[in-house]
Amino acid sequence: MEVIRRISRISACSRALKERGCAIGFVPTMGCLHEGHLSLIRQVKKDCDAVVISIFVNPTQFAPEGEDYKRYPRDIDKDCLLAFNAGVDFIFAPLTGEVYPDGYQTSINVEKLSFPLCGISRPGHFRGVATIVAKLFNIISPDIAYFGAKDAQQALIVKRMVADLNMEVEIKVLPTVRTADGLAVSSRNSYLTKEERKSAVVLYKSLLKARHLINSGERNSKQILKIMEEIVRKEPRVKIDYISLVDGETLRERKEISGKILIALAVWIGNTRLIDNISIEV
Repeated sequence: MEVIRRISRISACSRALKERGCAIGFVPTMGCLHEGHLSLIRQVKKDCDAVVISIFVNPTQFAPEGEDYKRYPRDIDKDCLLAFNAGVDFIFAPLTGEVYPDGYQTSINVEKLSFPLCGISRPGHFRGVATIVAKLFNIISPDIAYFGAKDAQQALIVKRMVADLNMEVEIKVLPTVRTADGLAVSSRNSYLTKEERKSAVVLYKSLLKARHLINSGERNSKQILKIMEEIVRKEPRVKIDYISLVDGETLRERKEISGKILIALAVWIGNTRLIDNISIEV
């Protein structure tokens, strides 16, 4: 396994792999690797000849104030060990100045999909996500890139960007990895105190209730969201950012349940913001 800091080096490695006819699978990460990342890496191993991951805490997807860029968990040594044991071939771990040199001023904005859900409370976030993902695709030239369903809005935005800009990369979205009690695995879970961690299970509990209601025949979105909100508000440590039921492709709100549906929520538990979702086809 090689850890690479320079764009020129990782691009050269990618070209060499392509010349040998190797299929490149890529997992973009911000480090603090966990089972969710490792599940993506294991799928890359099955699908592709070479496994490339990035470890880069991207500053442009964090708001200048009120977000956790500076305290976002970083442990490159642990990440490298986990990546090595998982069979990663190359880690691209650039410094910020390598990715955004002096004078950098270009960004990508996937407009309609970036506005709802997390886009309301995190304006500019998905512009930063789309920009860094586009840059990484250009630098690494993967054949397939892998994302987790926990970040459903992000995955939709990346798919739209790839289609709109005619990028030659396939996007695969794999199921959310959960702990035994249902909490979606996330780097930000490390922020939670023991008591906050117990409260965090309410996200999945509310999603399971919504799925049960739909499977039982409920088709009124307003009623489902009301019941979800009641469940979440029973946890005094939890503050709701949003609970939404939207079209699974356009992210437009749905009053009646039909077709592909995304049920998503974001909450604050103490100083930690967590998201989760489930998709349902009716």
